[in-house]
Amino acid sequence: MKNHFPVIFLIGRPAAGKSEIIKYLKGCSLSDRLKRFHIGEFTEIDDFPMLWTWFEEDALLELMGRERLHSTHDGYFKHQYLWNLLIQRIDLDYKKLTGDNPGFAEYGTAILEFARGAEHGGWKDAFSSLSDEVLKKGAALYIDVDYEESLRKNRRRFNPLKPHSILEHGLPDEKMERLYMQSDWQDFSSADPYFLSVNGVSLPYAVFDNADDVTTSGGEKLGKRLEAVLGRLWELKKTQV
Repeated sequence: MKNHFPVIFLIGRPAAGKSEIIKYLKGCSLSDRLKRFHIGEFTEIDDFPMLWTWFEEDALLELMGRERLHSTHDGYFKHQYLWNLLIQRIDLDYKKLTGDNPGFAEYGTAILEFARGAEHGGWKDAFSSLSDEVLKKGAALYIDVDYEESLRKNRRRFNPLKPHSILEHGLPDEKMERLYMQSDWQDFSSADPYFLSVNGVSLPYAVFDNADDVTTSGGEKLGKRLEAVLGRLWELKKTQV
């Protein structure tokens, strides 16, 4: 490991600000990202496009008179284990990325993004589905907003003309309540203020407080807070080297 994170798990409730942080980082030069945020040339792996593909395929199957494979007609997964399949898909896509690009970890950062609620297994279940290989390279950045703020931003960002969009997708209120009102983050992280224990791996983490929504407007206020939080996370990650 040089001066950058090989893997960052970018996590939080829906509309917490994860995609807005990625958008901000894309607007930074490589040298600035490395110096301020310890992020190299980065590739994002987000489970939302994977999930949305399943919904699109199920809608097409239904039009064909066939059985839906992944989801019910009202848009819930048929099986809870599919949430962990998405995590394993993220894990697999990272391994494919590094397999196709030998030495990627020497210059690049993979940002692995997902949201989880207690109803479908929560953070503990999700992280337990990752391989040790990926966990040992990673550090977690949790974007902290309460449920009410997540709901507010989810409503605001939704564009019905672009339900597939990373920045403009949204969930109906009833699905937000069922899937994301309850979170196991406090239970998952309470044992240690610096490291999450996952399958015997100590995973460094830091919390980005976004209660005042600095991610929507972006700019230097977001940049300074992100620099401070990732700086703390980098110091934790270095202790593992």
